Amino acid sequence: MFKRILVAVDGSDHAEQALQKAAQLQKIHDSEMLILTVFRHHSLLEASMSMVRSAEPTNIDDAMREHAREVAENAKKVAAEAGAQKVRGFVKAGPPARTIVKFAKEHEADLIVIGSRGMGDVEGYLLGSVSHKVTSLAKCPVMVV
Repeated sequence: MFKRILVAVDGSDHAEQALQKAAQLQKIHDSEMLILTVFRHHSLLEASMSMVRSAEPTNIDDAMREHAREVAENAKKVAAEAGAQKVRGFVKAGPPARTIVKFAKEHEADLIVIGSRGMGDVEGYLLGSVSHKVTSLAKCPVMVV
């Protein structure tokens, strides 16, 4: 039934639970698993307002991209340990919910699996969670774990 399952991960416990559930589904449907980690672009305005100054200035987007890459690689290992096969990992920048939905459409995902809560900030409490936004925007089924 599901040829391609997209799992959105952010390193949270709920994301790992979603990954475990996706691995179970993949075994049943013999599908491909796409793991996606999305990081939010850090604007120059946010950087200029930061109270924390590092000794070595770095490009914040590069640091966030590297962290997202580590999260995606770890998720691939966790999926493999859960018995998943045919797993590919991806890292994208952008607003999380819209980026997840766009990626699902571009890669023809039949199902999106996402944790009910992630590593989001206060914005999630004020504007709604990523999982809630994904369920309202996605054209394919979404499983919230």
